[in-house]
Amino acid sequence: MARIAVKTSLHACNNPKVTDAAAPARPIAFAVWLIFAGVVGWWAAFSLTVEKLHGLANPGTAASCDFSILVQCTKNLDSWQGALLGFPNPILGLTGWMAPVVVGAALLAGARFNRWFWILVNLGVALAMALVVFLIVSSIYVLGTLCPWCMVTWSVTIPTFLVVTFNNLRNGTIPVPPRVAAAANAAYGWTAVISFGLYLVVAVLAQLQLDVINRI
Repeated sequence: MARIAVKTSLHACNNPKVTDAAAPARPIAFAVWLIFAGVVGWWAAFSLTVEKLHGLANPGTAASCDFSILVQCTKNLDSWQGALLGFPNPILGLTGWMAPVVVGAALLAGARFNRWFWILVNLGVALAMALVVFLIVSSIYVLGTLCPWCMVTWSVTIPTFLVVTFNNLRNGTIPVPPRVAAAANAAYGWTAVISFGLYLVVAVLAQLQLDVINRI
């Protein structure tokens, strides 16, 4: 038995294809999306932070992203919804969006994370998604505005939440019945389509409430 084990080990060492086949494939597309979403989300948060600082330094001046009464940043930034924790929401983005960038880069480098780590990541994107839903509803139904940089944040938060959740469900990180895991596996490949469908829902709600087409 010892000789067999040694021969098997030597065969694996002399044949990289054997070890490569046995190793799990790197989730390249998943990692690249995390990096892309993190960079885009961080830039949106940075831009909103700059606009907020500009507004504080120059009271009464319009932000560069104020295009009309409907499409603007100032009303959102000055509202209580724009500072839920007592400081401007974009500061959350400046810190929070670094996480997917780091995780995505680590995955590309070959890192593997424990189950508890992915559950924390899923919790983080779920909280971000909940915040985005709240801000979408507030923007459309309370403030009556569409903040350009806010919409950029929405556009990357939605698919990030979906792709992380679907991935954790399909690979067993979040224990679910086999049928649910199979459904999540199928949905994972349709994340872009599902996200686009959710974008359309937001667009329809905005049109019905704000008459966007006639007011732009």
